[in-house]
Amino acid sequence: MSVRAVARIGAAVDGRGVTSLPVLESDGPLALRRTRAPHGPYARVTVVGAMSAPLGGDRLAIEARVEEDAWLAVDSAAATIALPGAGRVAEPATYEVELSVGERGRLRWLPEQLVSVHGSSLRMTTRVELAPTARLVLRDEQILGRHGESGGTFTGRLTVYRAGRPLIDQQTAYGPGAPGGWDGPAVLGGHRAVGQLLLVDPSFDDQCPRARLLGPTAVLTPLAGPAVLVTALAPDARLLRSTLDSAMNDVFGASVG
Repeated sequence: MSVRAVARIGAAVDGRGVTSLPVLESDGPLALRRTRAPHGPYARVTVVGAMSAPLGGDRLAIEARVEEDAWLAVDSAAATIALPGAGRVAEPATYEVELSVGERGRLRWLPEQLVSVHGSSLRMTTRVELAPTARLVLRDEQILGRHGESGGTFTGRLTVYRAGRPLIDQQTAYGPGAPGGWDGPAVLGGHRAVGQLLLVDPSFDDQCPRARLLGPTAVLTPLAGPAVLVTALAPDARLLRSTLDSAMNDVFGASVG
């Protein structure tokens, strides 16, 4: 039997000027835990998997709303594993992420990697709404297959709006059933780990980092707005994370706080 679950996070500034979590609702395999924040005034939530998911046919969703002046960091305790459906369930699983950040709010969305297991099929959508003065750091990583196996089918779409206008709308697809050429030299080039790091900061209106290569398989691209996108490929999860962490520290060090 497939699982349907929605988890919700709400961050707001309380009467003391501290970010609190008036909404923290877990459901099904999506268990939310308050954890100690390593980044100053941020409130921190860690997503803990309470059961194996997503399986084929599952419908999972997580929503996070950051109110005016609130600062929220969300991470996860372990990688998300997309698994084949039990029994005869062949339909894809879906995982929807809905994020919104109000004026002067800050959101660090830094989950662990998503592993697309052989035989699985997952459709993931991430939609973000940002106020004009909001700041965002968002990391998105996919690993095609566990050690020694080929990956499943993964389709992802990232859509970000700032002040009601589109900032980025990007769709990716890998694995069996994806459009031809996804593993060719123009896309993955044989790599099995792919990820991106998006940073939106109003200070980039005055001075935005220039487009440049960050290595043989990583590139920084300024967007049409106060934002930059780092896209990276790697042979494995460890090297992918190292590349994105280096971009975070070296390129975005003055802005991610």
